[in-house]
Amino acid sequence: MKRYGQLIGVKPEKFESYKKYHAAVWPEVLEMIKKCNINNYSIFHKDNMLYAYFEYTGTDFKADMAKMAADPKTQEWWSIMEPMQDPIATRKKDEWWADLEEVFHLD
Repeated sequence: MKRYGQLIGVKPEKFESYKKYHAAVWPEVLEMIKKCNINNYSIFHKDNMLYAYFEYTGTDFKADMAKMAADPKTQEWWSIMEPMQDPIATRKKDEWWADLEEVFHLD
């Protein structure tokens, strides 16, 4: 299992809508997340920033992310979420959510 942390901005005027959508994530989207070996997934908010944490239990993260990205219902969900988000300037070229480096963990 590998832990992931990610960071992205959320547009202040869109946050309430973002929160409302996430109070009732579409079942097809949740199922695809699980099919792609993502567990224990949470998103936190502070000062117009979203921090995501999840655990990946698969063996090929790139393949699982490609599978998720190819899913039509996930694409539809993302088309609604992306305009609400504000990616951080220092993210890598191929990132939407910026990956964070884990510097400490206690089991």
